[in-house]
Amino acid sequence: MIRTGLSALLILGTWATAGLVPAAAAPSAPSSPRSEAPASAGLLSAMQKDLGLTKSQAEARLAAEKTATAVDGKARRAAGSSYGGSWFDADSGTLTVAVSSAGKAEAVRATGATVRLVQHSARQLDAAKARIDALSAPAGVASWHVDPKANTVVVNVVAAQKSDNDVRSFLTRARQAGPVTVEETAAAPRTFAAGTVGGDPYYTGNVRCSIGFSVHGGFVTAGHCGRAGAGVSGWDGSYIGNFQGSSFPDNDYAWVNVGSGWWTAPVVLGWGSVSDQLVRGSNEAPIGASICRSGSTTHWRCGNLLAKNETVNYSQGAVHQMTKTSVCAEGGDSGGSFISGDQAQGVTSGGWGNCSSGGETWYQPVNEILSRYGLTLHTA
Repeated sequence: MIRTGLSALLILGTWATAGLVPAAAAPSAPSSPRSEAPASAGLLSAMQKDLGLTKSQAEARLAAEKTATAVDGKARRAAGSSYGGSWFDADSGTLTVAVSSAGKAEAVRATGATVRLVQHSARQLDAAKARIDALSAPAGVASWHVDPKANTVVVNVVAAQKSDNDVRSFLTRARQAGPVTVEETAAAPRTFAAGTVGGDPYYTGNVRCSIGFSVHGGFVTAGHCGRAGAGVSGWDGSYIGNFQGSSFPDNDYAWVNVGSGWWTAPVVLGWGSVSDQLVRGSNEAPIGASICRSGSTTHWRCGNLLAKNETVNYSQGAVHQMTKTSVCAEGGDSGGSFISGDQAQGVTSGGWGNCSSGGETWYQPVNEILSRYGLTLHTA
């Protein structure tokens, strides 16, 4: 229960993350040797439950994902302008890198990555997506992102509205922007804020959200949870601080200063279902990697990283540069943390579905938030 989790967090001196189920966060610099520490029993247990893995399979996957993350950066540099994106395959434990020039294949292969030749470079696909970003999307269009494996821009359309005239018109214009593939999704995305409920992590006005990662001087969270200047109180009703910066839509990030007896620590609350997680780094995980989320409503959940740099079309407006996952979430989980292994990834924004029937959830990458506000993550 929440009281147990909060007590453990206070003992560790981490109050900014109190009332929260975030994940591991850290600076954008490469992780230190301490990240070699074995995965916690709680993380392994959550991966076994949500991903259907054995303990040894979960350990092997985390190790392979860590290697893939390191290889990805080297492969991107080796590919240069022909880089077409990358993705991790959980079955083989390998990273595949797409290149649009056969002349770069050997150099990329030398980094340890598997190579696939494609027609379009990531730069070309990103340019096509940017042209689609400039269009006005109807409610029946859920999101769109560059899919390196398909080597196209994938536009996700709500299945029940695929025949809508406005949706069809949007798709016609999208196809003129570049290579496009259309896929169906079950429902439109929505944000995961919630009305006030007693005993939960933090409040602004009548909205409850989840605290994200601790930074020096405060914490980061979702922008739709509050506007700049809004006051924030904790689960016990005591004053924490104010939103110092907030952006939504277009982005979905914010940060809150911490004071009045509250403090920060590099810990992600485990809610008693998993052990509290230390924050060690923020190296970006590749597409296909496992990822876990912590939030005040549905606590600790895991899934897979499905897509990056996706534009999500909420009813309040489009949000750009989001990452899509197969992890479920519900109202009140907004702002909570996403983690891959011991590396912070981002703060929960929104999605569709729930944790009974399943769904998809997007997060805003944490490194972008740190860069935007000049913040430094509090790390172990």
